[in-house]
Amino acid sequence: MVPSLPPLRLALLGAGTVGSAVAHRLHERRQRYADALGRPLELAGVAVRDTGRDRPGIDPALLTSDAAALAARADVVVEVMGGLEPAGELIGSALRRGAQVVTANKQLIARRGPELEALAAQAGGGLHYEAAVMAAVPVLAVVREALAGDEVLGIRGVVNGSTNYVLDLVAREGVPFADAVRQAGELGYLEADPTEDLEGLDAAAKIVILARAAWGLPVALEDVAVTGISGLTDADFAGAAGRDEVLKLVATATRDDQRGVRVEVAPRSLPLQDPLAQVRGGTNILEVDAVSAGPLRLVGAGAGGEETASAVLGDVLRAARRC
Repeated sequence: MVPSLPPLRLALLGAGTVGSAVAHRLHERRQRYADALGRPLELAGVAVRDTGRDRPGIDPALLTSDAAALAARADVVVEVMGGLEPAGELIGSALRRGAQVVTANKQLIARRGPELEALAAQAGGGLHYEAAVMAAVPVLAVVREALAGDEVLGIRGVVNGSTNYVLDLVAREGVPFADAVRQAGELGYLEADPTEDLEGLDAAAKIVILARAAWGLPVALEDVAVTGISGLTDADFAGAAGRDEVLKLVATATRDDQRGVRVEVAPRSLPLQDPLAQVRGGTNILEVDAVSAGPLRLVGAGAGGEETASAVLGDVLRAARRC
């Protein structure tokens, strides 16, 4: 009889909307994942700030406030807590000891991705972050893997669902811009501090990650020319409508002979027939133009607990196969 392999231990750092969805699906699909990996995938614990808070679907015995200790004993570390710290230190520590790390943390990857990739390479670990851009839509896999033998010429997209929801309310339903921002906040499309979305910082982080994936160049957040939507007025929307156009926050990355890559995030007035002009609500769209493949278009929900968890779990299986 072939001896069974020991379980792979997974540490889940964070139990918010995404973390809870990940924990639920790990339990629900545990046999399917075990069959796929040839060994069990065991949730070793869930790191949270408040262990006394009720978290439906998560065994209270798994909860801990000591994220560092939990991560230190795991084969696969899944970070969905967000923020730059302590997430950065926890991920760095896991990578230094050769662990596999999965994260959905776009700002951290945009700011420290190359450094963390180097740590993973040095120690034989792995860093996986498909969920950091457009949730379940596998844009990084397409750009980095499917098009690896091709030459990407340019990327453009609507990659922030929160701002797209706001702009769509104004353009399609005639809601005044200030009221649309307020409604988006009340419905949870915007955070309590909406700066990251409204000022284009979320989209900037995503286009940086995409540009690195496409061309392998050291693109930084500081390289992005960013203009958010907070400065738009109702007159801007009226002007676009008069030209049969709509305003969208568009992120672009193109090769530039002088600077290597030109990256930008800004509101653009697009003709109604433009595919980017047609995305509604919180939907995201990305167009990738490559020499041999031609233009490719990927569309889907760019956020959401279940959607992001789908990408996280795909990375978990990829990470587990490398353990």
